Amino acid sequence: MAAYLVFPLAAVIGYLAGSIPFGLLLTRMAGLGDIREIGSGNIGATNVLRTGRKDLALATLLLDSFKAGLAALAFGAIGGREMGLVAGMAAFVGHCYPVWLGFKGGKGIATFAGLLPFVSLPAFAVAASIWLLVFAISRISSLAALTAAALVAPGTWFVETLMHQQHNWFILSGLAALSAFVFWTHRANLSRLLKGTEPRFGASKAKPGA
Repeated sequence: MAAYLVFPLAAVIGYLAGSIPFGLLLTRMAGLGDIREIGSGNIGATNVLRTGRKDLALATLLLDSFKAGLAALAFGAIGGREMGLVAGMAAFVGHCYPVWLGFKGGKGIATFAGLLPFVSLPAFAVAASIWLLVFAISRISSLAALTAAALVAPGTWFVETLMHQQHNWFILSGLAALSAFVFWTHRANLSRLLKGTEPRFGASKAKPGA
């Protein structure tokens, strides 16, 4: 099949895979009602955790992570890393704006993280290291996520340079675009960070909208 046909197909299938709302489906199957009616109203793992079901939150985290990664893996095997990235990016968009839920979905961090090892191991290493370091210091998940997102593309370029690897500018540009998208989906968190009101992990009471 011609590449000009496979790339749009990768985007469509990636979007549909990414738009599967696992958090909503799992909590409904568990008899917990509509996850969108509690906490922040988000369908991601953080809000699922507010139900008190750590097992469902973990399952949501893993499923939201792997749906982009598996899309990237499948289409990467067909047309290379570039096609895999297109499918994974589309899955990310599908998670954030699922057609099934009126285009109101999650914020995409787990989906972004799950995509990285399938398109660039240096990018995954950079993002994971930065997230762990910032979270260990601040105990603020959104700050760790935004810092990792901001530095993943330049960090990947730097690591590849140190390792004398040839840069794939399509991949680096895609990572930068996804990072910008993460800042958009976390704009409310960013506002609270600037005001100093973003809750820390382990605080006695999480504030709505986190």
